[in-house]
Amino acid sequence: MRTMLPWLLPILVLAACKAERPAEPAAPAAERPDQPAADMPPAAATVAAPSLPTGPIPAAGAITFAGFGPASFGANDEAVRMAWGKDLGDVYAGEAGGCYYLFPQPQPEGSYRLGFMIEGNKFARIDVDTAEIVAPGGGKVGMSAEEIGKLYAGRIEEQPHKYDPDGKYLRIKDSAGGAGVLLFEVNAGKVSEWRIGVPPQVDYVEGCS
Repeated sequence: MRTMLPWLLPILVLAACKAERPAEPAAPAAERPDQPAADMPPAAATVAAPSLPTGPIPAAGAITFAGFGPASFGANDEAVRMAWGKDLGDVYAGEAGGCYYLFPQPQPEGSYRLGFMIEGNKFARIDVDTAEIVAPGGGKVGMSAEEIGKLYAGRIEEQPHKYDPDGKYLRIKDSAGGAGVLLFEVNAGKVSEWRIGVPPQVDYVEGCS
């Protein structure tokens, strides 16, 4: 029998120890950097920004110095309803010849958006308080007084605001010579609403009030 070399014995012993040592268990999933722990809360969902009030709007160009589509200023209630072609509610004058508004339905909260004034059984004006609806000539809610001045240069009659010392009304007559008048209400330098119609109704500061 051959004698084992003395220097070889420690190496063989070390190898045997490694072979007998049990393998270390894998790290649990929670400790692995490439996987989220099972009890970790899910990522927060993205919350969509709240939308502004919306509703039906007229076709581009339907509002003019003469009226709304085929319904001219001076037409009756039924002509306006037919021109809109959709629900305008069931509001009528409280008394003969009284003043009232027809509003497209359904109406969103926080904005009337679009209203048709009827007084003396005649269509008299249109009121708008949303930037989605553009006035004849390009003006709209949210524009500055300077922007309105550029769009209607040489045609604006500026009037003081009845309640706001820093506000004003920008009154514009029909360049074609018709009776229609476009009026922008400006507060804090911006258009807050506008209306178009015939005098004297177009100049009513408080609508039908």
